[in-house]
Amino acid sequence: MITGAAGFVGSQVAREAARRGAELTLMSHRRSPPRPDEGAARTVRADLTDPDSLHGLCDGVDVLLHCASQIGGTPEANQSVNARGTAALVAEARRAGVSRIVYLGTAAVYGRGAYRCARPEDLVRDPRSPTSRTRGEAEDAVLAVGGIVVRPHLVYGRGDDWVVPGLARLLRALSCTPTAWQTEHSVIAVSELAALIVELGLAPYDSLSTCVYHAAYPDPVTASALLQTVAAGVEQPPPPRDLGIVQARDLVAGQTGAAHALDMLATDHWFDSTTIWADLGRAPVLSWDADRPRMKAWYPA
Repeated sequence: MITGAAGFVGSQVAREAARRGAELTLMSHRRSPPRPDEGAARTVRADLTDPDSLHGLCDGVDVLLHCASQIGGTPEANQSVNARGTAALVAEARRAGVSRIVYLGTAAVYGRGAYRCARPEDLVRDPRSPTSRTRGEAEDAVLAVGGIVVRPHLVYGRGDDWVVPGLARLLRALSCTPTAWQTEHSVIAVSELAALIVELGLAPYDSLSTCVYHAAYPDPVTASALLQTVAAGVEQPPPPRDLGIVQARDLVAGQTGAAHALDMLATDHWFDSTTIWADLGRAPVLSWDADRPRMKAWYPA
């Protein structure tokens, strides 16, 4: 079963699981999830804020891939969906005898960096927002029953309305493309992340060495490389400029979205993903450099 199956990551997870021949149950709250191109799938409506709607949902399910989260909104909405909702879902999965739970978390539970080649076991969660705090509580519910948590940082690809659009807002606020920002950031395409989540759900128990994984391409990308790629995809690319971080802060003052993106890019957010690739016995199919030519198709100007 896949929760959040109509979402950015969840819909890709559903496609990947179907491609591998899994019999799917797709859970969605409001939107109807897209039908996978292959395999059999049934769709169920349920609400993480309503425990009664979850009863019986996991009957006959072997693996639960939990990709649903409340991002933004009120603190109460975050608490209701992410923390209490996940706890109720986990309880229902336990009652139904689900053998494995994989939860799509986020590296945002660590708070702002700097992080350089940082491993999960060396980090302490320090969430700075209601979304990150309650997603940390969701992690606790999953880990308490022996589940697996996957923490990506920046996820991009078709359907992304957060990462690249946020960087585009920053470029507009700066009216230029900074050329010398060398902080390093972990990135991964949504299709590759989806494949990792499905593989963690299906992998033999003895091949998995931990319960918390970072999910990213092995090599980080500099902030300027990220911004230059985004700039190349807009109709009127902002001109390159050797702009410092301090100057940039002055330019985005009072612009919440742009300031948030700048705050992230100002320090390293490089999370070591060696373990997930080693445990699953493979290297990434693609890379940031290989993905760049497809960006314009994913993000219409």
